[in-house]
Amino acid sequence: MNIPADLKYTKDHEWVKVEGDLAIIGITDFAQGELGDIVYVEVDTLDETLDREEVFGTVEAVKTVSDLFLPLSGEIVEFNEALEDEPEKVNTDPYGEGWMVKVKYSNADELEDLLSDQAYKDLVGA
Repeated sequence: MNIPADLKYTKDHEWVKVEGDLAIIGITDFAQGELGDIVYVEVDTLDETLDREEVFGTVEAVKTVSDLFLPLSGEIVEFNEALEDEPEKVNTDPYGEGWMVKVKYSNADELEDLLSDQAYKDLVGA
């Protein structure tokens, strides 16, 4: 299981990569493995401002649909449009081409509430 040390994580299995005032967000390798083959990613909150832990979209796998929870309050400024045609990128490269949204986060203090790679490993038993 791949859990990069340079990212932050949530208990809901999202990962966060901070680049300046933007946060790139996706689901973890553990999450995509649990979901199985991903067939659809829907994000209908583009250009909306949401609070932390609000649902920003859904990911649909062959057997289930799961909500995606925003790890940081802020405005959804970009959706990875490549996922419209190739949602399987979430399975094959969850931390790279399988990213889901970019958020202009509004509360840097919320970063402190995210899990380190070691805390996430402990959570999932890795």
